[in-house]
Amino acid sequence: MRIFNYYPGQTGNTDPELDKKIFKHSMVFPGLFLLAFWLVFLVENIMDFSFVELGILPLYLKGLKGILFSPFIHSDLGHIFANSVPFFVLSLALFYFYRNLAYRIFFLVYFLSGVCVWLGGREAWHIGASGIIYGLGSFLFFSGIFRNDVRLLTISIIVVFLYGGMFWGMFPVQPGISWESHLWGAAAGFFLSIFYRNQGPQRTKYEWEDEPDEEGEDVESLEESSER
Repeated sequence: MRIFNYYPGQTGNTDPELDKKIFKHSMVFPGLFLLAFWLVFLVENIMDFSFVELGILPLYLKGLKGILFSPFIHSDLGHIFANSVPFFVLSLALFYFYRNLAYRIFFLVYFLSGVCVWLGGREAWHIGASGIIYGLGSFLFFSGIFRNDVRLLTISIIVVFLYGGMFWGMFPVQPGISWESHLWGAAAGFFLSIFYRNQGPQRTKYEWEDEPDEEGEDVESLEESSER
């Protein structure tokens, strides 16, 4: 018995009902994660708490817990709004197009970006989900390029079109912004796109690619006969 992984949109995968089910399933995890962001934000503001010290404080033991908790903490309404849409869109794309790798990629980006910020960030509290956002955007962009697949290249182009401005967020141009989270998140996504380039959806290989070049064969046979 053989099993074949199903990836939405691939040649031969034309079951619209199955695609709809995969799409709906792909929204569940990003939606729950996003809901958690907003619940934490509401509790913090309604109860007049401050969860800033649950963020990452580089090279301090008390800042280690931020590797786990910092993505759930946002400074104000503008901060959480700015993170909510790209987080949901990029997470949905990951879980829809890379469903067999999605959880692995998501949590590796989550922890790798956090660990790197703890090791290499400036001495300040780093909060927010932007490290994950940059990691997912980077993974989707580079993975589409490395796999050389039309569908995934389209996602790469969409990522650039919608979030190309994020590039400047990896540099210390705005005070009060954790550019380290952006930089290390993007680096984690890039590394994972290389490491997992041979797993998950692959470029569809068409029959004509395996067919010999008849003209080339004719030329070669003529050359061989002339040599004789």
